[in-house]
Amino acid sequence: MTTGYRPLVFAHRGGADALPEHTLGAYLRALEEGADGLECDVRLTRDGHLVCVHDRGLKRTSNGKGLVSRRTLAELERLDFGSWHPGYPADEELPDLSRLLTLERLLEAVLGCGRPVKLLIETKHPSVYGAEVERRLIKLLRRYGLADPKPDDPVQVTVMSFAALALRRIRAKTPAIPTVYLLELLPPGVGKGKLPFGSRIAGPGVELVRNRPGLLPAMRAAGHRTYVWTVNEPADLELVLRNRVDGVISDRPKFVLDHLARLSS
Repeated sequence: MTTGYRPLVFAHRGGADALPEHTLGAYLRALEEGADGLECDVRLTRDGHLVCVHDRGLKRTSNGKGLVSRRTLAELERLDFGSWHPGYPADEELPDLSRLLTLERLLEAVLGCGRPVKLLIETKHPSVYGAEVERRLIKLLRRYGLADPKPDDPVQVTVMSFAALALRRIRAKTPAIPTVYLLELLPPGVGKGKLPFGSRIAGPGVELVRNRPGLLPAMRAAGHRTYVWTVNEPADLELVLRNRVDGVISDRPKFVLDHLARLSS
């Protein structure tokens, strides 16, 4: 690894390999282990609350059924979001590892942790609520003083999405917030370094990086930063480090941090 180069390390869904994803306990552990930042997905409940849940449905990560968008916050808070995961400690009552996490609770935890944190927030689309997802997000960020970031602010928010229109809405209302255009496939022109609606950060999946070896160099040549997800395996980590990515998003942030520490020793 080039001397002086060290990418940011983000805990994907809080570090979903070790502990139940999108739980407060997972995020706090990632911060304790030294992650530079956290990544979360947000969806709107039926009564307008932003909650940290990846899937449209509840079945995979809770003991509930149906769609997140059709439940109220009170209904979702009665569900168990942790005991399905193999990393959940048996026979212990651990609300931080089983309780639904709202974005508001995550913001409060990050602001209160006493150290710099970079928070990546992905708005999930398509959504039955459309642009309301971004409107609610902007309103919440403004309430916590995070919508107009200054360079020395300890908590820095970046908004990500696969939906270019979602990023356009963020740029229109909060132009100071950086945006990441997430990529699983390559839309026309993007492979040559073009990103939509003022985005300056590309967010390709690691499989796309493997299949398109010219993508990261093209982004760097165009002046864009790159955050790659979800980098969990040694070979993939070595690949993105060779390409000098700016951010590594991983379910295994401690694995990434330990690897970087060995390289710098």
